Amino acid sequence: MPPRLIRVTDGPAAALSASLKYLGAVGALMPEKVAIEIPKELYEKAKKFVEESGGEFKSVEEFVEFVLREVLEEGGEESVYTPEEEEEIKRRLRALGYL
Repeated sequence: MPPRLIRVTDGPAAALSASLKYLGAVGALMPEKVAIEIPKELYEKAKKFVEESGGEFKSVEEFVEFVLREVLEEGGEESVYTPEEEEEIKRRLRALGYL
């Protein structure tokens, strides 16, 4: 679906509107997304974190996407923690209910 031709006299608002409509139609504005189910308790914790983040995240979805990107991009890196430090981190995460 090609964008409609815009006359110069249509103005910048019309140009922007037509461009956004075209980009949305070809999927360039928002990548395809899928739904993932998580326990409600975990969702509520993430929601509270988002609300207390001072506007750093706009939604739980944005926060979860950020966390997944961070974790997946670190996949190839070596561990920077000693085994003792890793156990301490796991203990703290368990105490917070994440593990």
